[in-house]
Amino acid sequence: MAAPEPGYDRVTGLAHASRSEVIAPHGMAATSQPLATQIALDILKAGGSAVDAAIAANAALGLMEPTGNGIGGDLFAIVWDAEKKELVGLNASGRAPKAMTLDYFRERGIESIPPYGPLPVSVPGAVDGWFELHARFGRLNMQEILAPTIAYAREGFPVSEVIAHYFKSNEARIGHYPGFRETYMPNGHVPQKGEMFRNPRLADTLELIAEKGRDEFYKGSIARRIDAYMAEQGGLLSYEDLAEHESEWVTPVSTNYRGWDVYELPPNGQGIAALQMLNLLEAYDLKSMGFGSVEYLHTLVEAKKLAFEDRAKYYADMDFVDVPVETLISKRYADERRKLINPNRAAKSLPAGDAKLEQGDTIYLTVADVDGNMVSLIQSNYRGMGSGMTPGNLGFVLQDRAELFSLDPDHANVIAGGKRPFHTIIPAFVMKDGEPLISFGLMGGAMQPQGHVQVIVNMVDFGMNLQEAGDAARVNHIGSSQPTGSVMTDGGVLHLESTFSDETRKELERLGHTLGDSNGSFGGYQAIMWDKEQGVYYGASEVRKDGQAAGY
Repeated sequence: MAAPEPGYDRVTGLAHASRSEVIAPHGMAATSQPLATQIALDILKAGGSAVDAAIAANAALGLMEPTGNGIGGDLFAIVWDAEKKELVGLNASGRAPKAMTLDYFRERGIESIPPYGPLPVSVPGAVDGWFELHARFGRLNMQEILAPTIAYAREGFPVSEVIAHYFKSNEARIGHYPGFRETYMPNGHVPQKGEMFRNPRLADTLELIAEKGRDEFYKGSIARRIDAYMAEQGGLLSYEDLAEHESEWVTPVSTNYRGWDVYELPPNGQGIAALQMLNLLEAYDLKSMGFGSVEYLHTLVEAKKLAFEDRAKYYADMDFVDVPVETLISKRYADERRKLINPNRAAKSLPAGDAKLEQGDTIYLTVADVDGNMVSLIQSNYRGMGSGMTPGNLGFVLQDRAELFSLDPDHANVIAGGKRPFHTIIPAFVMKDGEPLISFGLMGGAMQPQGHVQVIVNMVDFGMNLQEAGDAARVNHIGSSQPTGSVMTDGGVLHLESTFSDETRKELERLGHTLGDSNGSFGGYQAIMWDKEQGVYYGASEVRKDGQAAGY
């Protein structure tokens, strides 16, 4: 794919990348933290697989970016198995505690699940996800894989500027909960930019996991300490909930967008919203509209609104609800839904389709190895550092993902013990002509499917390369109907990054869009692309985070 000439304005013309793509023949890693990227490369060079390196990088990010992920959260992954030539998915999201029932909240007069504290805590699935991935694709032992992070946890690492900012905002929200201050404020304040931060508690926890395996987390001393802490705080998560947890291998689902087979995981996540949006957009000549044009942006946002109405109504744990995935991601369904898009007016409200049978913080990483294996992995605590529940001197915060359940008894995503909540975090993958092409993802709550679509459209329709596709200015529409039960009634709010012109903004407002500021969440992108002809990997990591793509 030819790169656009440099120097074009990224809104009025072609995107201008912040830096070149990284190109390497033997392996590639792209994460949101340069130290984590280097750990992944070290694992690859030591003979580890792409999955080994991804686990090592994820562990490092849990230490270095606890503001977005950690072993108290959940994990999803898509893996290209080069030997078997197949694409497989892992849903390593945890379930609601057995005691977390609709009656529990009704009896206490609780009208919505709180964002912080003990009540929104669901089972953390990340550690089990590591071991499931490792059992199938690992080469090195877990002691080798976790050793770099354990060393950094004991010796310290310098906190980056972006993470220092997020630490401060999380302190204001959850710094008062027991255990948080002792773990993350040992000097009386959260870590600041450039400050060496140590987390010996997490080092101890990771050593136990490396030595004794996943059962130490779900059935051993770690589980006992989580159980005791949650009981003290009045939470619902118990030892029994942890002991019964297991991940699920799933088959990724796809749609073809102008020759590219784009893959996402099925619900309980929101990945198929990206596929629905692509199906809606495929009928339009986006290339002729032009990147950054009012016509394109309006069409993109209206397609998003339609897909998100279905997201709000249908997406839920498929063990509990018959989600009509095949219908929702079909071309025929998109043809019917597309009739609701008015090219001259922004919709204020929309119905969900008849399928007949947004503040998340996250990390995304991708790794590829010398044998052609590629892994697309995403992991999160949900609201930044999660619930604030920091148990038993273990060195991490438990997630608050159960906040995303609905308390409407008629809703597909209604709370139930043992049910997995609606999930925002989604890895993605692209195949072309039966061969792996791109492993990519983009963090940031409800921005994720919107970001996936914008990256794909940037490359397919607007001719951008892997780096440019992530750097190009983005939009983020918020306020669509939600899986928790809230409904879009005023058309929501459209946030545009600052490089969009005043003229563009005024024209979008004329079409009926309500514009927000340019300081919204626009995600954080990493990607790896395989060039079969040359036998090399391309890597990209955008400027909105501290990330790095690097190869060898």
